[in-house]
Amino acid sequence: MALIIPKHYTPKLLPETTEQAIKRLKESFQQALAKNLNLRRVTAPLFVLSGTGINDDLNGVERAVKFSIKCMDDRSAEVVHSLAKWKRLKLGAYHIAPGYGLYTDMNAIRSDEDLDNLHSLYVDQWDWEKTITEGDRTLTYLKETVRKIYKALKDTEMGLYEIYPHITPTLPDDITFIHSEELLQRYPGLSPKAREYEAARKYGAIFIIGIGGKLSDGEPHDGRAPDYDDWTTQNEDGYFGLNGDIILWNNILECPFEISSMGIRVNETVLRKQLEICGCTQRMNFEFHKALLRGDLPLSIGGGIGQSRLCMYLLQKAHIGEVQASIWPEEQIAECARHNIILL
Repeated sequence: MALIIPKHYTPKLLPETTEQAIKRLKESFQQALAKNLNLRRVTAPLFVLSGTGINDDLNGVERAVKFSIKCMDDRSAEVVHSLAKWKRLKLGAYHIAPGYGLYTDMNAIRSDEDLDNLHSLYVDQWDWEKTITEGDRTLTYLKETVRKIYKALKDTEMGLYEIYPHITPTLPDDITFIHSEELLQRYPGLSPKAREYEAARKYGAIFIIGIGGKLSDGEPHDGRAPDYDDWTTQNEDGYFGLNGDIILWNNILECPFEISSMGIRVNETVLRKQLEICGCTQRMNFEFHKALLRGDLPLSIGGGIGQSRLCMYLLQKAHIGEVQASIWPEEQIAECARHNIILL
C-alpha cells in the first residue's frame, strides 16, 4: 500500500483535542468490549524468551526484534508480535471458566512493516482471549462474538458523536459475513486485496471468514500462522475455517481498513494437522505446543483489535501517525505536512 493523500483533507480535531479524544475513545471501547465478552483486564509482557513458541508468528515470515539478557547468560528474548499464544496460557493459569476471558494492552515493534497510512513500526492493540467449550467451536459462536465486538465499535462511535457532533458516524447498522471462498467466486479475476476492496466498499463493514487455508484456486486469501487460529475445520456453511478479519470501509482513504484479526483457536487435532500442512512439525517441541498437545490448555477464542487503528478510523484521521507517536521516513513526514496531515 502506497501513501494515500486524501483530497482537501482537514483534520476534524486539533492535536490537543485529539489527545483528549483518544483517551475517551480507548476507555469507552475497552469497557464496552469487556462487558460484551465477559473479559477482565490483565497485565501483559512486552517481550518473551526466544525458542519457547510463545510469540505470535503472524504470517510466519516477520522477524522479531531480539536482544540478549546479560544476567541470564545472554539468553535471547524477543519483543512480542502479538499475544495470541501467551493469552491462552494465562487462561489456563488463571483457571478462567468457559464464557469468561481476559484482555490486555499489547505493545509491539514490527520492524518489517512497510510504513504508510495504516502501518507503523509501533503496534498497539487490545489482545483478548476467552475460554470456550467444545460445543462453542462453531461458526455460529464465532459470528455471535463478532457481533458483540461490532456492537462495542458502534456504541463507541455514537459516544464520540455525542461529544464531537461534527464527527458524523459512518459505520453501517450491521456487519456482513462472507467467506473468503465466496469472495473468490464473486470476484474471480481479482487479487485477495482487490476482493476486500470491493466487498468493504459495498457493505461498509465485513467479516471475512476463513483466513489461512488454501482456496479453490490453490492460494490462501491471506497468511496465518498454523498454531493459533483454526483455518482447516469445516464449518456449518460447508466452507473451511473458524477464523477471520473484521474489515471496515474507510471513507477518508477510500480503502478497506482491517481493524481486527481473530478466531477460534486450534485444538490438539487441528494443531497437528495445520503444522503438517505448513511443514512446521518441529514446533511440537516448543513448550507452548507441548502443553496444548497434552491437553493442558483450555479451548478458546481470541483476537486483537488495533488501538491506533480504531482511533484513526473513529476520529476520521488520514494517517495512523496522527494518533500515535512513531518513526516515519522524512519524506513521508514532509509529504503529509504539505497536505495538512501532521504526524505526532
